Amino acid sequence: MKHILKYYFSFCLLFSMFLGHAQETSTKTITKEKPKAETAKPAIQETKKDSIKTDRYGLRVGVDLYKLTRGLYDKDYKGIEVVSDFRLTKKYYLAAELGFEDKTTDDDRLNSTATGTYIKGGFDYNTYENWLDMENLITIGLRGGFSTFSQQLNSYKIYNANPYWGEQPAIAAGQKYTGLTAGWLEVAMGLKAKVFNNVFVGFGVQLKLLVANSKPSGFDNLYIPGFNKTYDGSFGVGFNYTVSYFIPLYKKKIVIPEIIKEKPKK
Repeated sequence: MKHILKYYFSFCLLFSMFLGHAQETSTKTITKEKPKAETAKPAIQETKKDSIKTDRYGLRVGVDLYKLTRGLYDKDYKGIEVVSDFRLTKKYYLAAELGFEDKTTDDDRLNSTATGTYIKGGFDYNTYENWLDMENLITIGLRGGFSTFSQQLNSYKIYNANPYWGEQPAIAAGQKYTGLTAGWLEVAMGLKAKVFNNVFVGFGVQLKLLVANSKPSGFDNLYIPGFNKTYDGSFGVGFNYTVSYFIPLYKKKIVIPEIIKEKPKK
């Protein structure tokens, strides 16, 4: 019995010592080192800055090289066309063409010469957005055209429905009809590129609709100065190659807002 009590008290003493050690360990505060905060990157600042662009306004005058040089290789043609435009706004231009043509047409049944002048007027809209100080143009526009001319019937052939004895020779006529007029509308598309200071080269295409046409007695107008051939009825097509010179008259300043992203200085 004494031995049992002795063992019991020894066990209680050891158990109390164990509990006291465990309690002391649990009350200790475990401190961990906090990680260092990352250095924040400096925010990018946006600054509004206006840039000033200067647009030039003035008159551009030139010639159609196609009509001017065509007479060198086509003995039946003589002609010249002066082209011009004046800048009204940033996108719109007043445009006009003035010309002279002398064209001999040799058809199956007749040979005639059309001689006269014409004028076309309207506007162009520039669809091209230039960079910096560029002044190139890609335009679409509308024109109204008017021509006054004469037709000379040089020779003709009488139609023979039964050419048993062969084709009859052409009959010389030499009759001239004056005071003829024609009017038309056209859609003009073109481009002009600045190649040197104030010097531009360009190319244009016109789609035309004949709305008025006074014809000579006895035959039709095969060619109308300014309109071109009339073989396709009321529709015609034209084109030109131009070189022109720009005459600046005044300038306008345009403020262009820009947003510039800047990093703050350290």
